[in-house]
Amino acid sequence: MLSNSIATRDIQSQIHPQTNLDQHEKCGPVVMASGDGSIVTDINGKSYIEGMSGLWCTSLGLKDDRLAKAAARQFDTLPYYQNFAHRGTEPAIDLAAKLLEISPVPMSKVLFQSSGSEANDTAVKLIWYHFAAQGRPEKRKIISRERGYHGTSIASASITGLPHLHTDWRLPLDGFLKVTCPHFYREGRPGESEEAFSTRLAQEIEDLILAEGPDTVAAFFAEPAMGTGGVVLPPAGYFEKVQAVLDKYDVLMVADEVITAFGRTGAWWGSQTFGLKPDLITCAKALTAAYVPLSAVLISEPIYQTMLAQSRKIGVFGHGYTYGAHPVACAVANETLRIYDEDGVIDGVAALGERMESVLAPLRDHPLVGEVRGVGLMWGIEIVSDKDSRAPFLAEEGVPAKIQDAAFRLGLVCRALGNAIALAPPLIVTPEQIDEIGRIMNEAIKEVKAGL
Repeated sequence: MLSNSIATRDIQSQIHPQTNLDQHEKCGPVVMASGDGSIVTDINGKSYIEGMSGLWCTSLGLKDDRLAKAAARQFDTLPYYQNFAHRGTEPAIDLAAKLLEISPVPMSKVLFQSSGSEANDTAVKLIWYHFAAQGRPEKRKIISRERGYHGTSIASASITGLPHLHTDWRLPLDGFLKVTCPHFYREGRPGESEEAFSTRLAQEIEDLILAEGPDTVAAFFAEPAMGTGGVVLPPAGYFEKVQAVLDKYDVLMVADEVITAFGRTGAWWGSQTFGLKPDLITCAKALTAAYVPLSAVLISEPIYQTMLAQSRKIGVFGHGYTYGAHPVACAVANETLRIYDEDGVIDGVAALGERMESVLAPLRDHPLVGEVRGVGLMWGIEIVSDKDSRAPFLAEEGVPAKIQDAAFRLGLVCRALGNAIALAPPLIVTPEQIDEIGRIMNEAIKEVKAGL
């Protein structure tokens, strides 16, 4: 009765993001009640391996006493204070200094928000502000990739390259441009090498900049490894070639590290794993291991200098959020970063990633699997209807979603993203749990194949 009552109240009262609302009225929610490490348990007592770290974010699992105590200490000391107009708190100051210390490239300042979408919105505003301060207000167009994901607010959804975030929202906004997704398996041409593919995509970006006019193009947004687009890794030489084009036309590079920062790829930053040299970095999710909301934008010195000049001119930096640099969130983030460092969490990701590869690699032989790809603890399984032609199933067949649902019934949370099944367990997942992930995925795919 309890679960039915909760389900009924949910259907009557709550909107669920990224959910078919009509279907939700028929099936209702699965209500989670507790978590411990990489395991989450629903109100009926069934447990699941949380193979997606929530939304790529619960990097330290679902029950870390150090994070709970860090939050409690800050609640007892100073539960909230704003950072407008020369105010500050020690946790925020310490966190900003730490992020600058560990940044993958030299950065000057940190600006805090509460979500990845807010961070990417803020990055767009700072880019526009930067060029306006230089007397180039027309330099404001933003380039990003098809299948890239950068958030669901108005500006961040405009950067995003997923059609379902645009349909009937009248998005993207004008001036948000798209180029080819760097997925070699899907977008590479017959006989084309990865290097040649990267050269072609870099040339596509240069051609677009020239067609639009270099004086109108401000920035290029990229996830070091694409997450919600289906776990897409950059092909050989991609970012080096793209960076050369951006530098040639004074186009800023923004690394969206909302998913990839803090160990997900096996390094502190995805930019380190894949060789990005960004002018701005956005991060969130694993910054606090998702225990409380917090995001940050890391800002290079040239951009900060134009912000400084604008403050002299206007009299104030006209941007900010009520909960930016929230002291409890910053206290939890500081403790999270200490755990990553002191407990060797990030150092351990490489071996866990190798374990993931070893248990998922046999799936490549399955007739429904076209590709298994990944890095660190971020993996994608490409589902195909035909291995030779690489043809995907029709969207209305919903085969990846059926695999996702079968895995869930078997006790594993994974996520169907387009033609792929994504897996991104917490960074503290055990080798035995990884083995179970491989076993369940194999069983789920076989079950769906048998029913086709």
